[in-house]
Amino acid sequence: MESKKLKIRDLTLRDGQQSLFATRLSQAEIDKLLPYYENAGFYIMEVWGGAVPDSVMRYLDESPWDRLRSVSKVMKGKSLLSALSRGRNLFGYVPYPDYVLEGFYKEAIANGLNVMRIFDALNDIDNVKESIRLINELGGIADGAVCYTVDPKTAPADIKRPGFFGRLMGKKAAEPEKIFTDEYFVEKAKAMEALGAKIITLKDMAGLVNPSRAASIISKLKAAVKVPVDFHTHCTPGYGLASCVMAILNGVDILDTNIWWFGGGSAAPAIELIYLFTQRLGIEIDVDMKAVGEIRKRLLGARQSLKDFDLGKLPREFDPLTDKLPADVEAQLDRAVAAAKAGDEETLLAACHAIEEYFGFPKPNELVKNAEVPGGMYSNMVAQLKALHADDLLDDAMRLIPMVRRDAGLVPLVTPTSQIVGSQAVSVAMDRRKGNPDYTTKSNQFISLVKGEYGHTPVAVKAEFREKITGSPEEKPYDTASYKRPENPVIEELGGVKLASNREEELLMELLPNVANGFLRRRRTEEFEAQQAKEKPAEAKAEEKVDDAPITGETLTAPMGGRIIEINVKPGDKVKKGDILLVYEAMKMENDVQATADHTIKRIFVKPDEVVGTDAVLIEFE
Repeated sequence: MESKKLKIRDLTLRDGQQSLFATRLSQAEIDKLLPYYENAGFYIMEVWGGAVPDSVMRYLDESPWDRLRSVSKVMKGKSLLSALSRGRNLFGYVPYPDYVLEGFYKEAIANGLNVMRIFDALNDIDNVKESIRLINELGGIADGAVCYTVDPKTAPADIKRPGFFGRLMGKKAAEPEKIFTDEYFVEKAKAMEALGAKIITLKDMAGLVNPSRAASIISKLKAAVKVPVDFHTHCTPGYGLASCVMAILNGVDILDTNIWWFGGGSAAPAIELIYLFTQRLGIEIDVDMKAVGEIRKRLLGARQSLKDFDLGKLPREFDPLTDKLPADVEAQLDRAVAAAKAGDEETLLAACHAIEEYFGFPKPNELVKNAEVPGGMYSNMVAQLKALHADDLLDDAMRLIPMVRRDAGLVPLVTPTSQIVGSQAVSVAMDRRKGNPDYTTKSNQFISLVKGEYGHTPVAVKAEFREKITGSPEEKPYDTASYKRPENPVIEELGGVKLASNREEELLMELLPNVANGFLRRRRTEEFEAQQAKEKPAEAKAEEKVDDAPITGETLTAPMGGRIIEINVKPGDKVKKGDILLVYEAMKMENDVQATADHTIKRIFVKPDEVVGTDAVLIEFE
């Protein structure tokens, strides 16, 4: 009997970039790796989507489209290339109309994309159905991803306790109904398969699925759908490796992994560790591990070149094909396999942690594990509080997450809703410190979420809470008919060229306007200056006059570091209390900055797309 072959989706060049250092992995470094990927035989390589288009423009000043083309040109179909998108939201926070979806998918497939992994942060099937249809119609493979999440931990206040007479009648305390059951995820998967998804992924973007839950859900998915089942998780809370072992034992078809130097910690498990387990389970990995070894050698150099951004320690060097393991590590592997087969979760986790500790992979993040939040959400909350000089409020903000989540319809903690909920929990903690009512401060994205613009939440938002946040008790879905395409302005100072020069760049402006505008302006400036240099000799640039007069009036300062998106006023304007003076982006949240009193604008010290630090002076009033 032929042993089952486990297919692998390599995440190294996309989701492996969960680490700070990996977001700086340049195209030049990737190009060095690609010839070795040709021979590896990965079923799928995830190389695009998610945070990649944002990070390559923001940190590397590179084109996301060039990255996709470069990978496709080398791979020539030897592995399927995949990307990640948020259904109707694609990469951003706006529910786009169908023509934007079609334009984006058409360009992506034309540039070499094969598989589009489609998910919705709310698991709202209505938000993914058009993407699934379009991907199939355009010749791609639609991968329907069901987002794993957990019910909030039950607080004492959430338990409904019977009164005196109720207790006499034998009534028991009632906890809130569990929403995110195995059946919940299976039904979402079946709905996606019915719409045309050719792969179903259980996508655990927070690493919160424990081994027993992975076994339960994967086995039920295998029984419920006919298409291949993929499992995606992270290692941050310490479940990742053990949960992957249980997924393999329960028949998963495709497993998401990273190559050694980019694996573990905040990313998915390393394929080398998965290989050690499959050898013991009698399951063949459908990958050339010798070729993986060649990639691994070069990845080490790539990571070492990024040491300035590397916050972690390198794991111990290891080649599973040639290196002999100590007897105690071999024993832990055997112990883990036996525990997995017996369904002994505690022993399985202990053995996997011991193995990871031997190799030097990051230890489980206990705070993230206990709080049951994604690592990225936690990191953003820490950064937000640090910028606000309120680090001591972290525990308070973490405790507020279940409340905010329940108030907003029990949304899954998945990008972007995890960031919206985390940011709002921080705002509520700050409101309480200042003695203000909860939700005095709220982001534009939180308002949109509660209003219904992101889709249907797993649990209906209470009408009174919706009215408190949005001003109306009625749910108001986003109307894509009202979508306005961003303008493609003419830049007069650069010879009258348009900001976006082609459809690819126009799509970047639609999907990632805040970062794309700056990226494209730099491109046009470089092109203009290069042309000017050809036409005439270099001339000394006149120094710009700087208004360095001392500030004497009241000022508006940045509450935290961020990027200026738009400015709604100019010097001389009279503004009233509550008027929106400017909009800035911080932690990927758009925030309106309002006038706190009636004023006249004297000076403005910032401009659109400028990055400012905490407490930077933005506006001076007369």
